[in-house]
Amino acid sequence: MHRPKSRIKRLMTGLLVIVLLLAGCAAAAAYYIRGELQPTSASGQEKKVEIVSGDGMKNIASKLEREGLIRNASVFMYYLKWKNEGGRFQAGEYAMKPGIGTDEIIAMLNNGQTVKANRLTIPEGYTVTQIADKVGQHDGMEASAFVKATEAYKPAVGEELLAGIPADTKLKNRLEGYLFPDTYDIPKDATEQKMITLMVDQLDKRLQSLPADWKDKLRASGLTFHQMMTIASLIEREVVVDEERPLVASVIYNRLKIKQPLQIDATVQYALGKQKERLLESDLKIESPYNTYKNPGLPPGPIASPSLASIKAALYPAESKYFYYVTKKDGSQGHLFGETYAQHLANIEKSKQTEKNAK
Repeated sequence: MHRPKSRIKRLMTGLLVIVLLLAGCAAAAAYYIRGELQPTSASGQEKKVEIVSGDGMKNIASKLEREGLIRNASVFMYYLKWKNEGGRFQAGEYAMKPGIGTDEIIAMLNNGQTVKANRLTIPEGYTVTQIADKVGQHDGMEASAFVKATEAYKPAVGEELLAGIPADTKLKNRLEGYLFPDTYDIPKDATEQKMITLMVDQLDKRLQSLPADWKDKLRASGLTFHQMMTIASLIEREVVVDEERPLVASVIYNRLKIKQPLQIDATVQYALGKQKERLLESDLKIESPYNTYKNPGLPPGPIASPSLASIKAALYPAESKYFYYVTKKDGSQGHLFGETYAQHLANIEKSKQTEKNAK
């Protein structure tokens, strides 16, 4: 009668031992993992880690372990999976000091806190001269050398976009508008020529994200790629509010259709070679092929590097009967659009009134 109870007792004891062993193993594993996730020995010497586009978690973890920034690549990978991290890591060169925490490393990689000297951001609407000044701020490169390199740049085999730039002596710079505004990781062996190639290639890559029929739209418009990029640059320099880009594009196309001068202030600013808060009547009379107050049609080429949004607006303009627009003076940076000159004059008065109300 007591044997079954003895068996049950032995069974319960065995199960308890197993549970204790499993708990012990879990505790030991947790202790081990916790230890492996602790910061490595602190050091004042920075370690450089380069994360390239396409690096998976395994490669990144191995690089961090190799530089002594984490203790265990495998444990780091499991930690990333547990935290649902690793999908937002950004490419670039990072400078980290041994001794920083695991979560701090993850935050740096997520935020793209790369070595600032090796990253170059070109704002939308910059001219070649402005881009050159940005490039010249980095070691080993000079603004004047960059400008000269753009003027002497010859397209490589297959660079159809640049091959379409006309051999026009009126062009202020052949590559104006073709250096795509973006953030670039500067290669260690960077030269002015390599930076130009990077920017030109980026334009080609970004064009691939446009709707599949963009080339058909371009052909249907009767414009060359160079002319379309010129229009895109005008939109870029005139518009701040994204929703208005297709509308400003429609004004440009409507004027071109009836051969009405574009009269775009941004082209005069470009001809002057400097930004002025307010243009004078004398400025509008400047002798330059880029002055769209004096010369009908489009200027010889782009006046700045357009964003993808402006390129898209140039390819897909809104349908409107607008021929005029004036900037609102209420701080919104938007525009008032008019179909007739009378409406335009009324909009100018409205704009002045919004300025008074804003004060």
